[in-house]
Amino acid sequence: MKLTIIIPVYNAAPTLRRCLDSIVKQTWDDFEVILVDDGSDDESADICDEYAKTDRRLTVIHQANGGLSRARNAGLDKAQGNYVTFVDSDDFLDIGTYQALFGILDEHMEYDILEYPAIIHYGNKKAERPLTFFCMEFEDMREYWLQTRAYTHCYMWNKLFRRTLFDGLRFPEGYRFEDVFLYPRLLERTQIMATCDVGVYYYCHNEYGITGTADGEALAQLLEGHSRVNRDWMDSDYYESLLNIQLDVSRMTGNDPRLPVLPYRNTTKQKLLHLIGMKGLCRLNKFIPKRMKHI
Repeated sequence: MKLTIIIPVYNAAPTLRRCLDSIVKQTWDDFEVILVDDGSDDESADICDEYAKTDRRLTVIHQANGGLSRARNAGLDKAQGNYVTFVDSDDFLDIGTYQALFGILDEHMEYDILEYPAIIHYGNKKAERPLTFFCMEFEDMREYWLQTRAYTHCYMWNKLFRRTLFDGLRFPEGYRFEDVFLYPRLLERTQIMATCDVGVYYYCHNEYGITGTADGEALAQLLEGHSRVNRDWMDSDYYESLLNIQLDVSRMTGNDPRLPVLPYRNTTKQKLLHLIGMKGLCRLNKFIPKRMKHI
């Protein structure tokens, strides 16, 4: 079989049917779906079983609550597809997405990862935005990381991965923003990855989700994940992104900054950093955080 779709499920009853309908009604069907009920205490488990009884492509794993990473890992342990992808239970896809994507992969069996468009924060008029790509191939993962600003879209859900990339690799448990920890490791194993302009994944806005409820400690984990990325995959724009995360972490936690000062001086903020140091920049941010965002 060509594709395994892994869907962690935890108390997702209000959105789960929409998610599953968008998959089982796809115009292409060479896939299996592994639903991982992560200890739900609403109707989610029953909905999973209901769909599995009527569609042989669906398998359900019921387990005690262990978090998103453990649920994804349980799905990976059972996956049989040549490729694997992930869907969140409050999201959905355009009908025809997988048919379009495998139209590309069937012609390019050398692709290890294929990334496709998404609508980010769908349903929130203020936050909603498209994530789009040109059709491109990359053999140099540093070029991909920086040219597409991949560090801002390390999502697992808008990509198809060759399953063997996960051999010996799993999502780290006990972390939020776990994608940032794993995705660079997968890229290090990738020979060719591609971006395309077909298919759409709808990442629905959830004010109670990981991003919407991220506190200082969660953002510190995000920064830790980025700190493990190959230092050669760094440029001024990427460093600026990390610098903004560090400012938020220090302001929200009061902890000393851990991001090293690197020799980038391409922005006003980076020039100021070299004048007053990282601690000085973080102290200044406590007093004028809104202005610092736009420096």
